Amino acid sequence: MKKVGFIGLGNMGLPMSTGLINAGYHVVGYDLNEEAARSFKKAGGEIAASIAQVAEKSELILTSLPSVKAVEEVFLGEEGLVNNVKPEQPLIDTSTVSPDLNVVIAKVCRENSLDFLAAPVSGGVIGAVNQTLTVMVGGPKQLYEQVLPVFQVLGENIFHVDEQIDSGTTVKLINNLLIGFYTAGVSEALQLANKKKLDLDELFSMLNVSYGQSRIYERNYNSFIAKENYNPGFSLKLLRKDLEFAMELADENQLDLPISKSLLALYRTVEREGYGDQDMAVLYEQVKKQSNKKEATQ
Repeated sequence: MKKVGFIGLGNMGLPMSTGLINAGYHVVGYDLNEEAARSFKKAGGEIAASIAQVAEKSELILTSLPSVKAVEEVFLGEEGLVNNVKPEQPLIDTSTVSPDLNVVIAKVCRENSLDFLAAPVSGGVIGAVNQTLTVMVGGPKQLYEQVLPVFQVLGENIFHVDEQIDSGTTVKLINNLLIGFYTAGVSEALQLANKKKLDLDELFSMLNVSYGQSRIYERNYNSFIAKENYNPGFSLKLLRKDLEFAMELADENQLDLPISKSLLALYRTVEREGYGDQDMAVLYEQVKKQSNKKEATQ
């Protein structure tokens, strides 16, 4: 399959689709954002005027979308994929949505004799650019093997989790729940260093060879905190969204996760205070502000 459709050309979709173009695929893209569409065309892609046109010109279609509403509209809307593709065109959603939505889309696809995989990715924009993403796939193993060459362009770590359609999404939500904890932990721990006037660069060098090391510490500190620049690689509001899905999954399975609930409440509060569009590492700045405020009132 050398003709690939790609719907959603944003922070993740643009570098993913560009990687496919550079690997020799003919990629037809669609996005409501005109600037994203222009960037895609500049990278060598063919712009489609509609979802129907993507379906018309593709053998396989991937989506990378920012919200449940967008995924529902692209797959299930009147002008969406289910009403425009043929049975021989596999559909792959790389977005992070609720497991319930994976199940709904898979059911509608089966009823229309369409093939569907839910394949969320991890690794952020940097992973998409470097084609080093982790891909967590739920759905029929035979279909997974059929489209594996495409996944291998997008990432380095490709996993078929289970035949169950929402299995990859469940793994992704567990992953992002841990990211939420690590980001909060780094944000609070560094305040102790600030209070004691430790050099944060030297602290990172020491902890990076100790058990306090983590990829999130490395990412958040080197790429954002140390540079005091929080242009989003993965925005705080997207992390909050994924934590909401994780808590919904816990509730559906009658699990009480009190620490996770408190974590979600923290991210909701920080988003309400205006940090949602910045990178998740900005939590450090909010925690710093709160810590300093407490000190000033004592």
